[in-house]
Amino acid sequence: MMPVKVQRVSPSELQIDWNDGHRGRHTTPILRKYCPCAACKTERDVHDGPTLLPIVVPGKNELKSIEQVGSYALQLFWVDGHRTGIYTFDYLRQICECSDCTKYTGE
Repeated sequence: MMPVKVQRVSPSELQIDWNDGHRGRHTTPILRKYCPCAACKTERDVHDGPTLLPIVVPGKNELKSIEQVGSYALQLFWVDGHRTGIYTFDYLRQICECSDCTKYTGE
């Protein structure tokens, strides 16, 4: 499966149209929360559980740009400088937030 169109529908939401007809929805806070880079994975593992006082970092959830990586992924560039997450197309489908994908998970 491949995206045929990736667009920002608002400052905090992306829409991805896939070649199988699926229309995906992704909010920037969730994309950043589930960044697949090694540093972010380690951070999630270390801080598994509730955060008492969330740290607000300016630009953390604001996308600067998006680039396609070969024929398998998107790389997201964040305003705060973070850019090491490579989101494979399969992974983006797994974390899709559209109503079809979340109706059974309750998310």
